[in-house]
Amino acid sequence: MSFAREGYVFIVSAVVLTAAVMATALARRSWPLWVAAFALALLTLWIAYFFRDPERIGERGGRLVIAPADGRIVMIAQVEEPAFLRGAACRISIFMNVFDVHVNRYPVAGVVRYLHYNPGKFLNAAVEKSSLENEQRSVGVDTGSQRVLVRQIAGLIARRIVTYSRLEDPVDQGERMGLIRFGSRVDVFLDPASRVRVAVGQRVQAGVTVLAELPA
Repeated sequence: MSFAREGYVFIVSAVVLTAAVMATALARRSWPLWVAAFALALLTLWIAYFFRDPERIGERGGRLVIAPADGRIVMIAQVEEPAFLRGAACRISIFMNVFDVHVNRYPVAGVVRYLHYNPGKFLNAAVEKSSLENEQRSVGVDTGSQRVLVRQIAGLIARRIVTYSRLEDPVDQGERMGLIRFGSRVDVFLDPASRVRVAVGQRVQAGVTVLAELPA
């Protein structure tokens, strides 16, 4: 299994700490230390699981919008998006819990034309106002015929958003875009005339599930 590069420092640190406690428990023959070592071993496994980065293969196409994140669809709404789409937009919101893969992927192919970071609060990422008030990073991709905005939103536990994007970078559909640590949400804004192919409550996979079809 491969892991996100941002996770290696956490994984290695957890392994070293677990090994040190195990060695101390063995040397002292201490049951409390063995219990602590066992708990740390479980934590190490969870950290490695959290930062897993599986390869993803799915349907691709110029009009298709692919899920940028693993998780559950919590909202599909018609909204205004003045920064990049500059008008009405369909927003599809995906909530990632701490057990989901947290590597994010580009929903469309194109060129990165817009980047914006907004420091903010750490409200529950599943609620409506987190889209405006929470810490977030926005990435706008121009496909040549359409504009699609992806917004990474920090949640209650998340304190670190990573985005690999740079202005004017060409990007491929399904390519890794970044990640958010420890529970969060990703919003996708697209043309309101798009045909949405998912429903609220549905589970989706980054780089695999088709969220919508852009208008011709």
